Amino acid sequence: MNNQAPQQKQGALGGEAYTIREALFLRWKGVPWALACSLEGVLLPFLQFLIILAVVITFAKMGGLLSLHLGQPAVAGEVLAGLILGPTVIDFLHLPVFTDLHIEETLTFMAELGVLLLLFIAGLEVHISDMLRSGRVAAYAGVLGFLAPLGLGYLLAVLFGFASNQALFIGMLLAPTSVSISAQTLMEIGVLRGRVGVGLLGAAVIDDTLVVLGVSFLLAILGGGQVGSVAGLLTLLLRMLVFIAVAFGFGLLLLPRLAKWTERMPISQSLIAFAFTTMIFYAWSAEVFGGLATIIGAFIAGLLFARSEFKERILQGFSTIAYGIFVPIFFVDVGLAVNLRELDANSILLLVALLGVAVLAKIIGSGLGGLLGGLTRWESFQLGVGMVPRGEVVLIVAAVGITEGFITQAELSVAVAMVVLTTLLTPPVLRVLFPRSTGGQS
Repeated sequence: MNNQAPQQKQGALGGEAYTIREALFLRWKGVPWALACSLEGVLLPFLQFLIILAVVITFAKMGGLLSLHLGQPAVAGEVLAGLILGPTVIDFLHLPVFTDLHIEETLTFMAELGVLLLLFIAGLEVHISDMLRSGRVAAYAGVLGFLAPLGLGYLLAVLFGFASNQALFIGMLLAPTSVSISAQTLMEIGVLRGRVGVGLLGAAVIDDTLVVLGVSFLLAILGGGQVGSVAGLLTLLLRMLVFIAVAFGFGLLLLPRLAKWTERMPISQSLIAFAFTTMIFYAWSAEVFGGLATIIGAFIAGLLFARSEFKERILQGFSTIAYGIFVPIFFVDVGLAVNLRELDANSILLLVALLGVAVLAKIIGSGLGGLLGGLTRWESFQLGVGMVPRGEVVLIVAAVGITEGFITQAELSVAVAMVVLTTLLTPPVLRVLFPRSTGGQS
């Protein structure tokens, strides 16, 4: 029999750390709620999360409003707000009052959900017929937009003294395009469904698919990673093709019927709930079964729901959720991920060089692809600029590079800084290149 007295937990206020039941009892007895829970109480992490969520969304909206007043897209101000809140200036998430170790991870999960919502909405704004008509533009711009940064990035890394395999991987870091950044900007301007906008979406999907294949091939020929062989690479390619075929087949044949059936159900917002869970399933299955990025699955789901007679209702419901909460969190999170103060002289020099190559390679490669696909010179230039932003796929590739030993933490910091800078640079330039403005979400 254990005769030892139960050990007390001391809270940061000098009192005990209480369970929910005990805290409620003390609150009923007149003890202040904050004291009843204590700073190490079971409710505190949620309270911290509430504060952070309120600050992040408020800063995002203030940044977006300021950006719009300056004649720029809201996304630029939202990313800048993240840069100010992040370790570069304030380091808000690491203030002493925030002790929960999982807050950053939770915020990142919400940001990733914001990316999925944004790509789903982009798919809703575009019809499959529009994508098919832009097939040549998307194919040329996507392929050349992948090859040009890969080649120029490799040459630049060799000049900086990197080994051949490391240089090839750094080139791969420059290849992806963050379609979410440009899609958001073009939606704000009101030109997403134009020839350039539709071509951009298709090219970005092709580009990111080639990056996934390219990284897999690089790991295969170097004998590392999960692919491990050329046979594994061919298996991955087959998985991608099968997933795309099944996803479109299911969506074209069954989604319209399921949407009608769901809409008639006597429960609140059944159609929005069905569309949301379908988007999640497509995003999840794209990565698990197809070996593709989750954003591609979400985009395909949006394309398929664009054919539904309930498209406008779905778009209205998703826009409220996305632009009110999750999308601003995503753009702020981009800025939160970088600490420009950690960059030394060598890292800054590498960053400047990579940034220059990242911008020029996309404009040259994707722009030439647009020209070959039938766009005018001006439209090709617009397309090339729209392909400049880097985003979540770069961070995924960089994580693989760290694990496999291709890059160090210093190169990872440079890659994240490049993502932030290309995200900040592109929207204002697109605003100038597309003078037509219809307002937008902020």
